Amino acid sequence: MRGAVITEVGQPFEVTEVTLDNPGPEEVLIEVRASGLCHSDLHVARNNVGFPMPAVLGHEVSGVVLAAGERVLDVKPGDTVVTSGVHSCGVCAACITGRQFQCTFPAATARPAGAPARLTLGGAPLTQFMGVGGFAERVLVHTRNVVPVPAEIPFAHAALLGCGVVTGAGAALNTARVRPGDTVAVIGCGGVGLNVIQGAALGGASRIIAIDLDPAKLEMAKEFGATDAILGTGDSVAAVRELTRGGVSHAFEVIGLKATTEQAIAMLGVGGTAFLIGVHQPGSTIEVTPFGDLMGKQKGIRGVSMGSSTIKVDIPMFADLYLQGRFKLAELVSHELGLDEIDAGYERIKAGGVARGVITRF
Repeated sequence: MRGAVITEVGQPFEVTEVTLDNPGPEEVLIEVRASGLCHSDLHVARNNVGFPMPAVLGHEVSGVVLAAGERVLDVKPGDTVVTSGVHSCGVCAACITGRQFQCTFPAATARPAGAPARLTLGGAPLTQFMGVGGFAERVLVHTRNVVPVPAEIPFAHAALLGCGVVTGAGAALNTARVRPGDTVAVIGCGGVGLNVIQGAALGGASRIIAIDLDPAKLEMAKEFGATDAILGTGDSVAAVRELTRGGVSHAFEVIGLKATTEQAIAMLGVGGTAFLIGVHQPGSTIEVTPFGDLMGKQKGIRGVSMGSSTIKVDIPMFADLYLQGRFKLAELVSHELGLDEIDAGYERIKAGGVARGVITRF
């Protein structure tokens, strides 16, 4: 089958023939119909974060089940499914109390030491990013990373449920627990940021302030539920504090920069919390004032992984909300592309005005 391989950090994606093993007892073989271009994949492709190469990136997948192992209970051949990068063992304290996103042994979904690799190139193992490796015609993943969704959802839309949606909307609803009357600021209005916005709208936030350097993204943010838009070329902190008469309840940083992270903290009101979603460069740091911010103003800072999502519950919920017309997915897909066009697709995203590119031609 064809897959897009990264051989070394900084190199382009190379589409070549790769091989998948047969499904194990708890594994699912999926024919990929759509695979989203997530910034996490680009970050790993362009930055040395210690991720083993060569690799097949991509993790935001929708497709059709081709085969399933004998211990797979919730999907069968022919089912429409999405994949997610939330790995869980199912038996640790976090898992059995509904916090699979904080699993203490996520490697339980990997094949055991000594077993053949799921994915190979010329007989040599290939790393599957986030246990998926979705920039390929097919994927072989653990059943805990597979969620069935209604077949009537177009594949290009369904793919976004597995990462962009749960990461963004989940951060608002699960991590921050946005409720009616809360005020929200979202710094960075790409695919994930737009989902934070519509998650905050679902939660009933009275004010949702979108902040970005791209006017086109700010217009999109309004379509997704933002009540206010601030162009980030000015003093965003002062603008937010003026709009909210002192600062927001929740600030979401969805870029991964020191400057914008510190802005998120600064635009909080008393008792507010900054939620860090954007992927920072390895070794990066931020500066906070423990007395003035954390103690005096009782602010909080919290890292967020995959929107604190319980994927077997949250993904079907968002799928249902989409089918009811209460959650936007189609509007997130800016363009569709072929497997050979990944590098060009990412360049288009970096140029601005784009929420999500999705591979639909393999």
